[in-house]
Amino acid sequence: MTHRMVWNQTAYFGPGAITHIPEEIARRAFHKVFVVTDQHLVQAGVAKKVTDLLDTNHIPYAMFDDVVANPTIENVQAGVAAFDAAQADVIVAIGGGSPLDTAKAIGIIASNREFADVRSLEGVAPTKRPAVPIIAVPTTAGTASETTINYVITDVQNRRKFVCVDPNDIPVLAIVDPDMMATAPRSLKVATGLDALTHAIEGYITGGAWELSDMFHKKAFEIIASALPEAADGDAAAMARMALGQYIAGMGYSNVGLGLVHAMAHPLGAFYDAPHGVANGVLLPSVMAFNAPDSGEKYRDIAAAFGVDTSTMTIDDARDAAVKAVHDLVVGLGNPTTITALGASAADIEALAEAAAADVCAGGNPRNASVAQIAELYRALL
Repeated sequence: MTHRMVWNQTAYFGPGAITHIPEEIARRAFHKVFVVTDQHLVQAGVAKKVTDLLDTNHIPYAMFDDVVANPTIENVQAGVAAFDAAQADVIVAIGGGSPLDTAKAIGIIASNREFADVRSLEGVAPTKRPAVPIIAVPTTAGTASETTINYVITDVQNRRKFVCVDPNDIPVLAIVDPDMMATAPRSLKVATGLDALTHAIEGYITGGAWELSDMFHKKAFEIIASALPEAADGDAAAMARMALGQYIAGMGYSNVGLGLVHAMAHPLGAFYDAPHGVANGVLLPSVMAFNAPDSGEKYRDIAAAFGVDTSTMTIDDARDAAVKAVHDLVVGLGNPTTITALGASAADIEALAEAAAADVCAGGNPRNASVAQIAELYRALL
């Protein structure tokens, strides 16, 4: 059996990492930048930290700041039109998962015009040419979109999210600067942190996991378990640890897949515009309990990351301890624990379950789940 691993060409880490952007643009002989971000980051002055560097170094740029949360097909198509008008040769994406995912879709379509409908990119996208070069600057410690081959787009017309998997979309450069994440509100730090934890745990137990991916995921959930509570409260050192931990998780899950938590979270986002990380936090403990019988010994490592000594525990007790530790973290951070809090209703359960079963992430779950079982998991969280 063979395994493929795909990562960035280059990445910078640490406070002040954004200062390397101008030199990298010059080194790669790019001429004009297309900045992709959102209105919130513009108004908060976060995007300006990067555009000021472009201004100081006399690097021309055009800005597309209309990215929405849970970016839609139409949002991507508007971005492609703006990119064409800008006549740029590199994209600088500034933001959380939404701007970074939008930038990936724009870059892919700009190089592969036959996918302009966006929907045809779903699944393992059969593109032939690399995306327009992307420099990714995350402003949250969660999605790791800056180092993954995945992005997620919302199909509003059909009330669904779809995942695109494509090595051609990976950014050529990642700038992981915790200073860019410092001003995020606590609620966003919690949500994106729980997304990162979910990546690490699902990637660790997914069917495609192997020794190299296990190394990344184990280290990632060790970092996140210890850093997230303090990072959420604004501790700078913990925020830097979260920035690293979420990136390491991305190096793993991007290459081996995820599982049922993500498959169930995507419909909650599509139906109710629920924040992705918040939905993951609601679902993670319950899905971990569902998957426990097919997790081998790996829940011992998860429990240990939360400071639980499972050396004398039976495997069933160790699994319960891991689930409890994650549940206690979710509660302690103040994340919702029901899907009702996200806007879900009993009337939608069957439709949600069918959408989750059809999601590409469901195929990576270590335990097969029927539509009826998924519906029961949702129903238990109302």
